[in-house]
Formats: sequence, C-alpha cells, structure tokens
Amino acid sequence: MFLSVFDMFKVGIGPSSSHTMGPMVAAARFLDMLRASPFAVHGLRASLHGSLAFTGVGHATDRATILGLAGFSPESYDAEKAEAALQQIRETQTLTPDGLPPLQFDPRADLTFDFGPNLPGHANGMILMATDTQGDVILQETYYSIGGGFVLTEAELADGQDTDEGAPVPYPFKTATEMLLLAKTSGKSIAEMKRANEVSRGGADKLNQGVARLWDVMNACIERGLTHDGILPGGLNVKRRAKGIHDALLAERGMNLTAPHTINDWMSVYAMAVNEENAAGGQVVTAPTNGAAGVVPAVIRYWLDHVPGASTSRIPDFLLTAAAIGGLVKFNASISGAEAGCQAEVGSASAMAAAGLCAVMGGTPEQVENAAEIALEHHLGMTCDPVKGLVQVPCIERNGLGAIKAVSAASLALRGDGTHLVPLDACIETMRQTGADMSEKYKETSLGGLAVNIPNC
Repeated sequence: MFLSVFDMFKVGIGPSSSHTMGPMVAAARFLDMLRASPFAVHGLRASLHGSLAFTGVGHATDRATILGLAGFSPESYDAEKAEAALQQIRETQTLTPDGLPPLQFDPRADLTFDFGPNLPGHANGMILMATDTQGDVILQETYYSIGGGFVLTEAELADGQDTDEGAPVPYPFKTATEMLLLAKTSGKSIAEMKRANEVSRGGADKLNQGVARLWDVMNACIERGLTHDGILPGGLNVKRRAKGIHDALLAERGMNLTAPHTINDWMSVYAMAVNEENAAGGQVVTAPTNGAAGVVPAVIRYWLDHVPGASTSRIPDFLLTAAAIGGLVKFNASISGAEAGCQAEVGSASAMAAAGLCAVMGGTPEQVENAAEIALEHHLGMTCDPVKGLVQVPCIERNGLGAIKAVSAASLALRGDGTHLVPLDACIETMRQTGADMSEKYKETSLGGLAVNIPNC
C-alpha cells in the first residue's frame, strides 16, 4: 500500500474536500471521457446523491460541479474567474470547456439533488451524464468522492482502486505494526522510510519542492485568516474570530498577565484562521480533508512559534510522518465524514499532527505511533453534524480543539517509552467499526446533532 504525501495533502479550495474538491475533480474526469468519446455531445446533466445532496448547497457542491464541468480545477482555482464563469453559465445556459464544443447546461434544470437512498458505493455519490440533441443520455458515469479529494468511478471503487499498488517501494507497510517492525529492522525513522518511498516514485526534487509548497500554502492560509475579519458566507452570520483573538494575544504579550493555559488559545487561533478561510472558499491544503484542514498547520505553526529549538528545516519530517499515519487511517478505515463521522476527519488530522509533532521533537517510532493513537482514541465516536450544511459550526472550533489534543497527545507520548496498551491499529479498526455502526444522520447529512438543535436554522 502506498499513499503519497501529495495524496494526503492536496492544495485546493474550501469549504470541503469531499463535497467541493471531489465533485470538481469528478467533473474534470468526465470532461476527459467526453474528449475521448466518439459521440457527438450536445448537453450535460448531473445528479447529486446521499451526503452530496443533503449538504450540497452548504458545501458549495453545486457550484463545484458546474465549475468542474466548465473546466475549472481545485489546484489552479481562480475565484474571480469562477464567479464570472458562473454568471455567464446562468445567462447563456451553456458550458464551454476546452477541447469540446459548447454544451447546453441549465443549472436550474440540469443539476439535481436526489434526497433518496445513497448510491450503493459510498455516501458521496454523483452521476454525470452527456446528452444528444434530443436530450437522450448517450454517456454517463457514476463517481464517488471518498474523502480528502479522492474520487473513484463506480468500477474503480468495486475493483478496490482507492490505493496505489504501483511499483514497489523500499519500505511498504499497511499497518502500524508493519511500520514499526520496518523501522526497527532498518534503523530508520518513519519520516526517513516515507521519504525513501516518495523518492522511489517521484524523485527527490519533486518531493522537496512539493513539500515546500504545501507548507507555503498552509502558512499563507493561516496569515490570511489572522488578518481578515467580517461575516462568513452561507447565512448563519458566523463572525470571523481569528483576527480578533490573535490581535488580543499579541497585545497581551509582555504584560505578565497571561495565564499558562493561554497557549491553548494560540493553538486554536492558528487552526481557526485556516478553517475560517476554508469556510469562505479560500485556498487551503487538505490535511487530510478540508473540514479538518486547520489541525496540522496549526500544530506546525505552534511548534515553530512557541517551542524552543524548532526549525523550518524539519517541516518535511513533520509532514512525511503525518502522511504516513494518515495513509494508515485511510487504508484501514476512512477519512470521510460522510462515511465515518468527524472522527474520520478531525480525529485523523489530530492523529497525524500528534505524530508529526512527536517526530520533530525527537520521538522514537514507537512514541510517534503512541502519539497518533492517543489523539485518535480521544476523538472516537465524534459525529459530523454541520449546522445548515456549512463547514462552520462546529467545524471551525473543532479544529482548534483537535490541535490542542494533538499537542497533548505528543507530549504524553514523549513522557513515555512508546509502550502502551492500545495499539494504533486497534484504534483505527475501532474507528472503522464505530463509523459503520453510526446512524447515517450523524454522518455529514445535517439531519442530526447540532444541525437540528440550533434555533433559527
């Protein structure tokens, strides 16, 4: 099993990796299918199912699908161009993707939300269709957005193609137990093994440049979030708070009035800054999802700004270690809130961040595995219940608390020798089972939990 660091961390747009980025990626794949097809296509249609239907508007799934069919991609997304394109599509009822003739598409009639049962493969399903001049469907494909921006067709999902089984890598592992055994026999850290695997696939230059860009985008997202205020879009009238909290924290420095627990506010404000940007549709890095995008960068920023001896030169080790843990969770359970609740999103992110922090603070592979297990264990059972389908409440604060738990987990692990009762593999399997048993209304549908108990929503 090999999942690249660039699979676990992707540059994209908010507010959701599975509901925004995934549908946009699926639409792009469908356009490629049309370009290779011998059929004369006249128009397009799309239907959203399961969680993509229930929280689609709040997660901008409709916009993402339309823009994807118009040729936009998460990696190169330009907000101003996107708005102009959407306006033109509404006025002309026509899509003009590169390499294809103008295609008829009325957003009000050709994009539908199906609130019936989920499609069989996954809670995040969508069907894209091409029609002829008579409006008959001549080509269609079913896509599943399985979390973190990963997209599979119905056939790919059935074939189990959600992981890369390409060329062999030097240090292959599918479980934490295998990972620790390889570390022990090789004498290498988790980051060193992960680096060797990445280099064997893409080369050192690609890895170094790619990881540097990931942190640049993460940190830029934090900075934007710390300087922007106002009201987040979507109708809940949620006020951005990161800037105000950050300004207050800066003002308190040097006044000898700060309580020790104020360090938690620094961790939270970094995470909240990212997730406020995500909620506003800004550029973020999935880590491993958009809904959990604030945890990993917040813990890195906390480490750099507040921990003596921290160095930006170790950020690659942090991200590589975090990616290794994220890959184990995705392969053996899920990182999709629609599939397993928020334990799969913020819980996974907290485990990844705890592992990364433990690694750069000198933790052994056993301590790193322990840190990830502690963080994930104490997110087990967490539901995904976004109010009004928006990635705002409780998501923004939840990332802050996920970062705090990650730091606490790393610290506890570093106080021990790596031996502990509950293995990470057992914790991941417990998360998988819990997600399978969880009521569907608590898995990114906005049909339960906070989403139905907040007044005037």
